[in-house]
Amino acid sequence: MKDQKASVFLYSAAGLAVFILCWQLLVSFTGVGQIFPSPFAVLRRFVDASGRKIGKCMLYSHLGYSLLRVTIGYLIAAAMGILVGLIMAGSRMGNAIIRPLFAMIRPIPGITWMPLFILWFGTGWVTQIGIIFVAGFSHMVLNTYAGATRVDPKLVGAARMLGANNTQVFYKVILPSSVPYIFSGLQVALSSCWMAVLAAEMMSATEGIGWMIVSGQDNGDIEQVLVGVIIISIIGLVLANTMRGVETKLCAWSVRGR
Repeated sequence: MKDQKASVFLYSAAGLAVFILCWQLLVSFTGVGQIFPSPFAVLRRFVDASGRKIGKCMLYSHLGYSLLRVTIGYLIAAAMGILVGLIMAGSRMGNAIIRPLFAMIRPIPGITWMPLFILWFGTGWVTQIGIIFVAGFSHMVLNTYAGATRVDPKLVGAARMLGANNTQVFYKVILPSSVPYIFSGLQVALSSCWMAVLAAEMMSATEGIGWMIVSGQDNGDIEQVLVGVIIISIIGLVLANTMRGVETKLCAWSVRGR
């Protein structure tokens, strides 16, 4: 297993090195260099940006604002999504009431709600968190509902034969069987929420990584834009791997293949 992980790391590092080399060659020997900075120029700008303000905040403060927005919106989406998914799966009446409404709302992209949220709540944190919530909510509902409705009937039947009532079946059989699906939803929702916060900040924030990218665009500062893009990719990778690690620890009995 250790050798396999080492091989994966080496291949990943080699792929990244080839990408950076191609980038540098394009900038150095083609006309791309007239409109696009070299990777080393972006790296220098990244280091320089770490020690000075961009707008009214330092770089780490912009990142902190983005992560705080994501955390709040994501936790609300996770809690509400799990609750709604379990209600749909566990109650015929709840399913009959919620499912048609959810089926109508689910295809609407989260960013589509931005104009309405701005009209209702202005351009502050409520709108930004609302967009993040919408981005993650559907994934949580769908995965929770799928997990709760795909429980092995034999397990439910065995529990009932042993005298378990509906409440005990739910807490002892259905909910534990749904946990891997819930974690799958948590991973997808986290990625969606991270993408949504950037869109929200680009449109209605005065700080954050999304704002930093838009500020670079407005000023024609492509290096600042690329610094923001690099931060997005690094944090997205860290968040995804962190969630996978949590799933591996808490759901060791049913971890999906990697």
